[in-house]
Amino acid sequence: MAGLIAGVDEAGRGPWAGPVVAAAVVLRDVIPPGLNDSKKLSPRRREQLFAALMASDALIGVGQASVAEIDALNILQANHLAMTRAVEQLGLALDLVLVDGNRLPPWRWPARAIVGGDALEPAISAASIVAKVTRDRIMAELDQQHPGYGWAINQGYGTASHRAALLHLGITPHHRRSFQPMKGLIAQ
Repeated sequence: MAGLIAGVDEAGRGPWAGPVVAAAVVLRDVIPPGLNDSKKLSPRRREQLFAALMASDALIGVGQASVAEIDALNILQANHLAMTRAVEQLGLALDLVLVDGNRLPPWRWPARAIVGGDALEPAISAASIVAKVTRDRIMAELDQQHPGYGWAINQGYGTASHRAALLHLGITPHHRRSFQPMKGLIAQ
């Protein structure tokens, strides 16, 4: 199918802390070599590809759903909200949106979900990289504001050191209260 096609992916569905971030990318003339699922790339390579994408003529939209929105809506609905915001930020009449995964947000654009799309479709790979690097940078900033949780290293995921910090330092405003172990700590 010819036309304007965007790839969409997210980062941050599973962590205990921080927003979920989605990116929408329309690749145009030049596709940076080495695009792949962000999880299959080293942090250094992700940063290199992120810089290449930002310097290219790709059209890029980024959307987030906050911790409050995650807790109010649930992670799936918040993820769909972040994806919608990313596509809306493009401000384009798209012919097709390719979404990594098996579910589509309820939106107005023609779309197709592709399981494993972040490794199969270059536009989704690009979105995967943009979302992951953006979220990692957010978590590094939050780590500066809330030292002790290791967010610059664990990105808010539920590591043993993160759990130990929760027990020692408590819950921050950036923790997802609808997720365990925060729910359990709040109940105590």
